[in-house]
Amino acid sequence: MAGNSQRRNRRTSNKKGATVGSGGQRRRGLEGKGPTPPASMRKGHKKNRLANAQAKQAARRPAPRRGGPKGPNELVVGRNSVVEALREGVPAKTLYVQQYLDNDERVREALQLATDKGLNLMEAPRPELDRMTNGLNHQGLVLSVPPYDYAHPEDLTAAAFDDGEDPLIVALDGITDPRNLGAVVRSVSAFGGHGVVVPERRAAGMTASAWKTSAGTAARTPVARATNMTRMLEAYQKEGLMIVGLAADGDVELHELDALEGPVVIVVGSEGKGLSRLVGETCDFRVRIPMPGGAESLNAGVAAGVVLYEAARRRA
Repeated sequence: MAGNSQRRNRRTSNKKGATVGSGGQRRRGLEGKGPTPPASMRKGHKKNRLANAQAKQAARRPAPRRGGPKGPNELVVGRNSVVEALREGVPAKTLYVQQYLDNDERVREALQLATDKGLNLMEAPRPELDRMTNGLNHQGLVLSVPPYDYAHPEDLTAAAFDDGEDPLIVALDGITDPRNLGAVVRSVSAFGGHGVVVPERRAAGMTASAWKTSAGTAARTPVARATNMTRMLEAYQKEGLMIVGLAADGDVELHELDALEGPVVIVVGSEGKGLSRLVGETCDFRVRIPMPGGAESLNAGVAAGVVLYEAARRRA
């Protein structure tokens, strides 16, 4: 009886808590940890180390900064201009055709080319096309070309180094004619260059006219835009590139320039003013092209082509 009384009078606790054994683990401890993370996210794993290395490399070499703020679409107007642009592969998006337009040979060719290229075809009344073109003589055809996708200057050297090649780049200082830009792009493509750099302001850009002059080579030759040309050239110098400026009064003749055999930037100034002062002072060499015929200067596209040919000849 005494033993039973002691058991009845024993004080017990009403508090709930863990008891001995695995079954007493708290509910939160028993919850699943979720799916196993991929190898690239597991610390110490080979794929994780590779992903970290690639991220660091990307931080050192930024992804292409494509052109910054986008401007408005460019409009190519007139039947002949539209047909020529479509023939040359200008990267257009939409062809606007006037309602009830007389169907001549140029209109038929424009419609056929636009259809073959998968462009959007939009029919619009004449007053709408007049408004779009600010009253220009569009002749019932208007081609809409989106803003060009510029590369970043660092992309040009990065692509060359990744391919195990010495960069060969042309920088244009004060070139305002888009046809000159297109001609330079064409020469850079022909002689194995890695791209063209233009200033962001007060210079020719990759318009439909430049694209046509490049004869389609702009599709495979990147054009980069620099906010400040002098600082961009200094950045190239830090990467090991020699800066060669073309000048009528240069102290080195083209055939004497060994720098063309290595990583180099060829800087071409405007036909009238030449290189700007700061850009000229940044150049490692000021080079002149001998002209036995006595011409005072060469067109920018021609001058760039001559130097690019010499560079390609030496590298070959």
